[in-house]
Amino acid sequence: MITTANIAEIRAQVKQWHMQGETVAFVPTMGNLHNGHITLVTEALKRADHVVVSIFVNPMQFGQNEDLDAYPRTLAADSDALINAGAELLFTPTPSIIYPKGLAQQTFVEVPNIGDEFCGASRPGHFRGVATIVCKLFNIVQADVALFGRKDYQQLMVIKAMAEDLSLPIEIIGIDTIREASGLAMSSRNGYLTAEQKQQAAAIKQCMDKLAADVACGKNIAESEAIAAETLVKAGFKMDYLSVRNATNLAPITNEDHNLVILVAAYLGNTRLIDNLTFSR
Repeated sequence: MITTANIAEIRAQVKQWHMQGETVAFVPTMGNLHNGHITLVTEALKRADHVVVSIFVNPMQFGQNEDLDAYPRTLAADSDALINAGAELLFTPTPSIIYPKGLAQQTFVEVPNIGDEFCGASRPGHFRGVATIVCKLFNIVQADVALFGRKDYQQLMVIKAMAEDLSLPIEIIGIDTIREASGLAMSSRNGYLTAEQKQQAAAIKQCMDKLAADVACGKNIAESEAIAAETLVKAGFKMDYLSVRNATNLAPITNEDHNLVILVAAYLGNTRLIDNLTFSR
């Protein structure tokens, strides 16, 4: 696997593959890789001849009181895992490479509406940072397809909207959430949980399953949401949000909506966990 922080090297290698008539898939990450990330790589290999992965802890998407400095950097272990998974090119830029003029002078990308609620409201500026870095990485790597986990459902929708609105020549594919045996969605933030908290955190998936079943059989949505949120509070969580929405555009549900998504964010101790579940009624 080639590892480089040089933009020109990334572009040259991808251009060579394209000139040979070969396709390229891209998996952007912030490192500290778990099996969910590796699944994205293995799925990417099914869809393209070559896979490029980036590892970049993006300062633009972290708020003032968030854990940028504490975010785990595990490049050596990540590299070994990517080599074993079959990735061929790893892009590891620094903030000075990505934002040479500094964040205050950086042109940004902002997706309206779909990024305003939920994590957008809880973490002001977060999706601006996500859309900007993903747009930059797409322009640097110039892949044919990019893969993202559906665990970050709102983020995936923001990226899809950004790519469509800016006419970017890349296909965006969402891959199903990879879960631990308990049902807890795999996340780099799970590393902040104690063993006991990890078992507690399994309640999120159990709660979503129950809520989906209730809504699917016609129970009142607002009442079902309130019961689900109270269940999580009793299980030791501090709620950020819990909502059932249209799975296509995250709009409030109408009687005509059949494809739905449950969006959840809650704190367990100091760790903020997010999850989602799509279902039909």
